[in-house]
Amino acid sequence: MPDATGKRWYLVQCKPRQALRAQENLERQGYQCLLPLLQLERLHQGCLQQHSEPLFPGYLFIHLDRVEDNWLPIRSTRGVNQIVSFGGRPTPVPEDIIDSLRQPRTIITPALTPGERVSINDPSLSHLDAIFLENDGEGRVLLLLKLLQREVTITVPLSRIEKSII
Repeated sequence: MPDATGKRWYLVQCKPRQALRAQENLERQGYQCLLPLLQLERLHQGCLQQHSEPLFPGYLFIHLDRVEDNWLPIRSTRGVNQIVSFGGRPTPVPEDIIDSLRQPRTIITPALTPGERVSINDPSLSHLDAIFLENDGEGRVLLLLKLLQREVTITVPLSRIEKSII
């Protein structure tokens, strides 16, 4: 359903790894865009660094009126590939989906109990098994890891662990 201005949200497919460029260029032309981002922590050269990446890689949302807005410059905008269409017609995205994408996201922690076995799913630690000790702040957990006949306590992002099936 269109909003009070008659505009609706549409999905734009961007060129590979150019969603931020497409957003910047579209907004510079006066279009309203939405590019939901995901905040991540990555291990880079031994240090945890925060960075963001698109929630939907290769796509962004644009707010347009079918009659009033000029759609022609969109396709030739740097970083844009096309407006997503079905049957040759651009298909609007329901407003409730856009509203939910604008809501702040919280990480839901899996129900882990101290002493439970977990696997660390991180490229630098290559699927090591550990024992969950406790939550250590927002989005991080404290684990007990056995390395070289020694027990070591480490802290890793919650998103990098999963329950062991064993």
